[in-house]
Amino acid sequence: MNKIKKVALISFLIVCISSISRAEGNLPYVDEKFMHFGFMLGINSMDFGISPKDSAAVSYLSPGFSVGIISDLRLNRYLNLRFTPTLNFGQRQLNYRFPQGNKDSTSVSSILICMPLYLKYSAERRGNYRPYLIWGAGIYYDLGQSAANDVKVLLKPIDFYTEFGVGCDIYFSFFKLAPELKFAIGFNDMLNHDFVPQDTNNKKYTQALSRLTSRIVTLSFNFE
Repeated sequence: MNKIKKVALISFLIVCISSISRAEGNLPYVDEKFMHFGFMLGINSMDFGISPKDSAAVSYLSPGFSVGIISDLRLNRYLNLRFTPTLNFGQRQLNYRFPQGNKDSTSVSSILICMPLYLKYSAERRGNYRPYLIWGAGIYYDLGQSAANDVKVLLKPIDFYTEFGVGCDIYFSFFKLAPELKFAIGFNDMLNHDFVPQDTNNKKYTQALSRLTSRIVTLSFNFE
């Protein structure tokens, strides 16, 4: 009889533990992995910080495309170190207001290879949701810059930037999905002041500006 009681008690405990595990939601142990990988897809909007502001402005934020690979290293329960090399495609439209009263515009296209390193701070998990904050810095190289015949403004190819944002891990049965919104701010003056366009009349597009800095907003969807 005692053996039957012991077996019944053990069975009851197993059922209770299983119920608690299910209550935690999907993939209860996925965040305990020392390292994992994934990929991201997203949209971006590229902008400029312009000086002087009364000479030109970005007329509108046009959507671009982003794709990247995620490498995640667990530091502790709340902190992760992430390396996410990303390819960003985008374009910026500059509208000019010249002293003579004339107005004109030109577009600047970019293909950015971004190499950021992030620190991710996650809150406590609640069911299948876990919000987080992310901050980091990196370097990018712009493959889209070339002194073609129709180029009016040429950017320098390399910039250093910092990036910060928010997101939320959503746990499904076989993977995590994380919508993430990030803001990137470049440090360098990206305007190539030495650029001489083939049409000398286009010098005014560079001469009207004293400084251009990069700004990028990215909405991504991370699959891990």
